[in-house]
Order: sequence, then structure tokens, then C-alpha cells
Amino acid sequence: MLDIRRLYMLKTVAARGSITAAAQSLALSAGAVSQQLSALRHDVGVDLLRPDGRSVALTEAGQVLLEHADRILAAVEEAESAIAVVKGTVGATATLAALPSTVARIVAPALTALGSHHPQLTVTCLVTDQAQLRELTLGTVDVVLGQRYHHLPDATPRGIEVSPLLDDPLLVVTAADHADERPVDLRELATHPLAVPPPTTDCGQAILQACHEAGFAPTMRYITADIAAQLTLARAGLATALIPRTAIDPTTPGIRTAPIEDHPIQRLLFAATRHTQTANPTTTAVIAALRTAARQDRTGRTKPVPLA
Repeated sequence: MLDIRRLYMLKTVAARGSITAAAQSLALSAGAVSQQLSALRHDVGVDLLRPDGRSVALTEAGQVLLEHADRILAAVEEAESAIAVVKGTVGATATLAALPSTVARIVAPALTALGSHHPQLTVTCLVTDQAQLRELTLGTVDVVLGQRYHHLPDATPRGIEVSPLLDDPLLVVTAADHADERPVDLRELATHPLAVPPPTTDCGQAILQACHEAGFAPTMRYITADIAAQLTLARAGLATALIPRTAIDPTTPGIRTAPIEDHPIQRLLFAATRHTQTANPTTTAVIAALRTAARQDRTGRTKPVPLA
């Protein structure tokens, strides 16, 4: 009989690209992972992995087994969710991966509410903007608070269920003495030095695409994903920044914000989980808390607030 843990290791190695990387993510030694994969190879009687430069790749048999492993592991999670429903209680642990820009206005209020309503639940929060949905598919996190920009392609992996939380527009941020509070056309920024995220990020791509649609190539003077750095540059009058509304602390001094009127740039914030036919009470509780925090943020500030 196939060992479920070994199937999960095969899936992790396939996703990470090497035994060493898989071992690091599993908090095991590379030798321990290799030993378990050798045992799995013995179980099925055929090679599952082959060298591929510095990495490893699945053989044809490995690919076939991985497809079945995905279904087997999904069935196991489905069974666990069904049992949790029968028990009728929220579990003891959950892992949430969230974007740094969502921590102050959504994650922190949601975790505070969870602590009040479900004191037995301990939520580990991974604040990262890298490969969150992949971690969800691998089972290293239970819920992802992610983003998708409206005019970029949807890259949600198969088997992931997405619950929309909040439409979050990017605002134009300048020094307090540099602009009024009126909405601006994006093309007005054609001559501005901008502080923007790297083009390799979702936000950077969305800004470049919107500027292209507005008919100009932006002057990307300062390139950083650090929102605090972008705000500092804007406050100093060195650059204009384009920052999601929920990432801006309304108490930040020395800046003003304005909405974009002609080519709005907007991201959808969502909560994502692995799809199961039976909703797990623990992940359901986490998503409900995120949704409540997002709703309170939306109704609490329906218009951009000048930050003087």
C-alpha cells in the first residue's frame, strides 16, 4: 500500500524542483527525504525522478503517480474536513499567508477578532508576497490573503477556491504641499518621477500596463516594493507613488492622496483555500474574520482621505 507521507514528499519535490529545497520546506534533512523517496520507488518498482541539471524532474511514471497523489491527498483533506464538521468545533491551529500591505488594516483586526471568538485557535501568520498560492497547493498554509489586479490575467491554480474580500484602488501619493485632493488623470503623471514596485511584481506590472493604456511610459525613478520607502520618497517631494489604499496608514503625516480618474488601477483582495466539498470549520472561521475586517475597512472609509 502506498504511504501518504511519501506521496506528499513526491509532490513537494516536484513543486520545489530539488530534494534539498523540499527538505528545507518540510523541516527534514535531504537524506531523510531521499530515503523516503527511495522507499516509494521500491513500492512502485519504477524510477520516479531523474536528474535535470542541478534539479530533479519527474519521469513519466513519476508524473502519472503525482496526478494520482494529488487526488489521494485531496481526498484525505476532504475526509478531515468532513470529520471536523461532525465535531462541530473550530480547530486548534491554522496558518495564514498574507501580503505585507494587508497586515495593518485587515489581518490585524481579523486576528484580534479570532482571538476573541475562538480563543482555542492559534493562527500562525506568514507575511510574504512570494508564491503564496503555491504554498497553499502544497498544504504548507491553510488560508491565503492574496491579490489579483483586475486588468492582469487570473493565474489561480487548479483546486484553489477564492473568496473575494475587497476592491482596493491604488491612490496617487504626493507630498502634502504638492497636490490638491482632486481626482487625477493617470496621464498627468507622465512627467512625474515615480516610486513604484519592481516590474516583476503584480503591482509593478499593473502600473506599467495602466500607464501604457494611458499613452505614456512611466519614469520609474525609484524602484522598490517597500511601501514605507515609497511613502518616505513621496513625503520628501522626491517622487509620486502609487499605493493601494489599504496599505496607507491614515495617520501618516506629510502626504496627500488622490484617486485615479481616467485609468484606475485596482486590485481584488481575496481569501483562498484548497477546494473541498465540505467546508472546514477552521478555515471558514479565518475567512469570515478576514471578510468582516475587509467589510469594516470598506464601510469605514468609503472615500480616499487626505493625509496631511
